[in-house]
Amino acid sequence: MQARMLKEVGPAATEEAPAFAPDGAPSSALPSSAPYGATEGKLYDTRALQQADSAHYLHPATDHQQLAQLGARIVVRGEGVYIWDSEGHRILDAMSGLWCVNVGYGRRELADAAYRQLNTLPFYNSFFNTSNVPAIELAQTLSRIAPPGFGHVFYVNSGSEGNDTVVRMVRRYWDLMGRPQRKVIISRRNAYHGSTMAGASLGGMDAMHAQGDLPIPNITHIEQPYHFDNGAGMTRDEYGVLAARRLEEKILELGAERVAAFIGEPVQGAGGVIIPPETYWPEIQRICDRYGVLLVSDEVICGFGRLGYWFGCERMGTRPDLITFAKGVTSGYIPLGGVLIGERISKVLIEKGEEFAHGFTYSGHPVACAVALENIAILSREHLVTRVREDVGPYLKQRFEALAEHPLVGQAEACGMMAALVLVKSKAPLQRFAEELKAGMLCRGHMFDTGVVMRAVGDRMIIAPPLVITRTQIDEMISLIRRSLDLTLNDAKQRGWM
Repeated sequence: MQARMLKEVGPAATEEAPAFAPDGAPSSALPSSAPYGATEGKLYDTRALQQADSAHYLHPATDHQQLAQLGARIVVRGEGVYIWDSEGHRILDAMSGLWCVNVGYGRRELADAAYRQLNTLPFYNSFFNTSNVPAIELAQTLSRIAPPGFGHVFYVNSGSEGNDTVVRMVRRYWDLMGRPQRKVIISRRNAYHGSTMAGASLGGMDAMHAQGDLPIPNITHIEQPYHFDNGAGMTRDEYGVLAARRLEEKILELGAERVAAFIGEPVQGAGGVIIPPETYWPEIQRICDRYGVLLVSDEVICGFGRLGYWFGCERMGTRPDLITFAKGVTSGYIPLGGVLIGERISKVLIEKGEEFAHGFTYSGHPVACAVALENIAILSREHLVTRVREDVGPYLKQRFEALAEHPLVGQAEACGMMAALVLVKSKAPLQRFAEELKAGMLCRGHMFDTGVVMRAVGDRMIIAPPLVITRTQIDEMISLIRRSLDLTLNDAKQRGWM
C-alpha cells in the first residue's frame, strides 16, 4: 500500500513540513528544501493514506467514526527514540511504540538476525515431536536470565496469548494435582492482561467486560494498589499492606480450596502506570504462600529491563510460579511471547506424562526466536538493564517527579523506565477534573503537537521510553512534556474548566 501511495511531487509543491526541536519550535529535523511529507527521501500523500486506512483498516481499541473524521497519524520511520510521521514531523516516542521498543528503533542487528533466519529456515512448527535451533537456544537463554527455578518456557505470539495459556496451565496443574476444584483466578480491577477472552477476563477493565459477556467464569477481581485514589489518610506503606490484604479477604470469602492463582503486573501498565507501595508485593507473596495459591507475574510490560531488572518480579522481591512475557523480548520488532514456568508447575506437567492440549501454529517461530536472541544480546552487551537500574532510571525519576511542581500536576512518580503524572483541577483542596471533560485526551493532543508521545489513561499521563534513551534526551522529553502541560493549562482555563 505504501509504495502505491508515494506522492509524485514536482518543483511547485515544496511546502516545508514543520518538525519539532526540544522546545517544541520548528527545527531542522528535515532540511529546509524537503518537500511536504518527505521522510528519508520518500514523499507521502498523507490524505490518500488516511482515506485508504479509514476505508480498509479496522484498528484496535478505536472509535472508527472519530478516526475517519480526524485521520490517522501515519508513522513512516523510526530511529533511536524518535519516530517520523508522513508529514515529516519528528516525535520523541516516550511510549516505546506500545511499551515494547526497548532497544530503540532502527537496530540493523535485529533486521539482520531475521534475514539470516529467513534464509535458513523461515518456519517450521513445534508440534509432532519437532523443534528448531533458535527456539531451543532462546529457551536456554531465557532460563539463564530468568529468576532461579525457571527452567522451561512455553512459546506464544503475544501477551494476550500468554495469559490465555496461564489460565489453561494453572487449571491443568491443579487437575493433575487432584484438586480440580481450584479453578478461581484472582486479578485486580483496572489491570490489563490482554484482549483475548481469557486475557480480557483476567484484566479488570469495565469497558472490556461490557463487550462480550466478560469475565468468563471463575475469574474475580480485587482493589488495585492505587494509593492516590484509595489511600486517603494512610501512608503509602500502610496502604500497601491494606491493599494486599484484599487478596486474603477474597481468598477467605471464596474458600482457599477453590482459589488457583493470583495474577498481577509488578507495575500496572495500561491501567495508568500504577506503582504499588513497597509494602504491597511482599504481603501478596506471604498471602499466596500461606494459602498455597499460585502467583503469576505478568511481565509483558515490566520484563526485559523496563524496571532495571531482567524481570519486574526481581525488583518487587516476589517468587512467582509463572511469568508471562512478550513485547520487550524482541523489542517489538517481530511478534513473540511466552510463559516461563517454575519448577513447581513444570515438574508436574512433565512427570504426569499426559498431553497438555494447548499450543499455536507459530509457537517457537524460528525467525521470532532468532530476533529475540539478538535482542537479548543487545540488552546484555550494552548493559541496558543495569543502565536503567543505576543511571537513566534514577535520572528519569528525578526529572519526572519534579513535574509535580506544575500547577496542573497532582502527583508525579516513576519506577525504572515507567512514569505517570495525575492531572488535577486544583491541588489545595485536591479537585479532579470531571471525567467527561477528558482532560487527559486534551493533554495528549498537545503532547503530540509539541513533539512527544505520551499516553492518556483517564487523567493520568504516562510514559515508558526506550531503554536506550540518554540523559540529554530525557531532558528534551521533560522540556516537551512541561511545554505541553503549559498549553493544556492555558487551554483548560480558556474552556472554563478551572
